[in-house]
Amino acid sequence: MAEAFFQLQKEGILKKVVYGGEGDVPSFPDGAKAVFHYRTMKTDEERTLLDDSKHTSKPMELIFGKKFKLEVWEILLKTMKVKEVAEFTCDIKHTAVYPLVAKSLRDIAKGHTEHKGSSHCCGMMALADHGMGYADLDELVKKPQSLVFVLELLELILPEQYEKESWSMNEAEKLESIPRLRTAGNDAYRRKEYEEAAGKYGQALAMLEDLMLQEKPGEEEWHHLDDMKRPLLLNFCQCKLLTEDFYPVITHTSDVLQREPDNVKALFRRAKAHAAVWNVKEAQEDFVRVTTLDASLEGAVKKELAKLDQKVKVKDEQEKSRLKGMFS
Repeated sequence: MAEAFFQLQKEGILKKVVYGGEGDVPSFPDGAKAVFHYRTMKTDEERTLLDDSKHTSKPMELIFGKKFKLEVWEILLKTMKVKEVAEFTCDIKHTAVYPLVAKSLRDIAKGHTEHKGSSHCCGMMALADHGMGYADLDELVKKPQSLVFVLELLELILPEQYEKESWSMNEAEKLESIPRLRTAGNDAYRRKEYEEAAGKYGQALAMLEDLMLQEKPGEEEWHHLDDMKRPLLLNFCQCKLLTEDFYPVITHTSDVLQREPDNVKALFRRAKAHAAVWNVKEAQEDFVRVTTLDASLEGAVKKELAKLDQKVKVKDEQEKSRLKGMFS
């Protein structure tokens, strides 16, 4: 423990333990997630409060090894036990970027989540010229100073103990997650939990899109990823049909049909979606093409066409009655 305090002092950090926490200081492997509260104060006599995460809806989360902008927080947390509360006074070299981080966290808490990419240096220069939107942070940009961070480590979650979000995964982790998400989607579908199933398929599709952006279109790996994508799109569309969200079905089945014009599942699902939103001509064309490609579906198509014809007749009768009432 004394060695840890000494190393912090060498780095321009003074630590004071407020509450000792539980057990020993754990290991903090890359990918582990710290859940913690933070309070940020100036070092003036009044210890002016800048930020307190307990005033927002939830604690802060930090994943180790992902190069969080305020790097000193990783250093501080790695000296703490779970449930420990500690106060750290940090030199200017560790706190200069705090205004950028605080602005982002405050904006997110207010529901403003737009982030513009910039380096720390360029971002600080631009904000010094144009302002942060918060007077206390503007002052810190113009006059950098040492700060006090009071951290409370609520929980440490190891990488294998939580499901990572897509943004925190590398390529290999995304590729490993896609089959698991597809299986989870299939399980939810069998339970008739179609919204949940669509969510799992959607997560897998988003990861595939991210991976495809890193490949050159038309090359072998891109085609391999695209081949993985189409069955997921069809599963997603089936869930959307069952939850009566028809326009995404038309969009995504059309995407599949661009690559596989004779995909019967895509045609049949698109036909049903067209019928549901009164695209009568398009629905009829897709249904006819389905029977051309797969005669075994002729009975199912006849039922769908009969339902569509009946809907059209009912609508025509309603329109005639409406017009008759207008002119009688």
